[in-house]
Amino acid sequence: MPEAASAAATRATIGDSEFDRDTAVTRRTPGVYDIDLSAGWTISNAVNGGYLLAVLGRALGEALPHPDPFTVSAHYLTASRPGPAVVRTEPVRTGRTLSTGQASLFQYDDEGNEVERIRVLASYGDLDALPDDVRTSATPPTIPPLEQCFGAEDGPAPVEGSSAIADRLMLKLDPATLGWALGQPSGRGEMRAWFGLADGRDADPLSLLLAVDALPPTAFELGLKGWVPTVELTVHVRCRPATGPLRVSITTRNLAGGFLEEDAEVWDSADRLVAQSRQLARVRLG
Repeated sequence: MPEAASAAATRATIGDSEFDRDTAVTRRTPGVYDIDLSAGWTISNAVNGGYLLAVLGRALGEALPHPDPFTVSAHYLTASRPGPAVVRTEPVRTGRTLSTGQASLFQYDDEGNEVERIRVLASYGDLDALPDDVRTSATPPTIPPLEQCFGAEDGPAPVEGSSAIADRLMLKLDPATLGWALGQPSGRGEMRAWFGLADGRDADPLSLLLAVDALPPTAFELGLKGWVPTVELTVHVRCRPATGPLRVSITTRNLAGGFLEEDAEVWDSADRLVAQSRQLARVRLG
């Protein structure tokens, strides 16, 4: 069988992929869900914030009457670890077109105390019920063809910041934003890449919550190194993505007092802006 045909035959589907299995929650009681956070979505032993957002997003999708996240705002309170966790959800308001709920993820610390890791407030609706009218001045990012971009597997050795999550992503970075990997950061605070899941699963609204936080931090192109933990992250899901790889563009305009913002846009293969986000993150200076 040709290589392309073999890859197509083993392509994962929505609902039956590693991402779906690793974000699946088990209902314990109404509004309470158990999950084992996978070590496969870590960055330098820290669980990725986009993966965590997808976990809480899945729990809220089960707890609320509407299927799709429209806006999700998360505050990251303490660092999550791989292993058992519990998600507690609470409906806030249910309307005809939107329902709003909140959710928190808890784990136990080394002393056996329950610790809240992340708290989310989100509104859900039905993306398929939205009108087709689009009026926008936004344009897709200019990124070279996928075959002209580079992933972690293209380097002679793992680049700084690579991690377990890299094995689960199809991430090809625009060479113009790769100066940091060569010891020559551009100073522009930009990161652009083609994005998908490594097993070929198509994107859906839940995986968009991962996509906005899956690229290397823009701080690398500003000449900074080390972990860039998220303090707050808000995601707007605008429409259901078309089949095919996504394009993700992230920019930072202001680093001050040890914090920076990252504005992300996610575009699908039909040139539609399918998700937007803004996050505040802490950086290590010096």
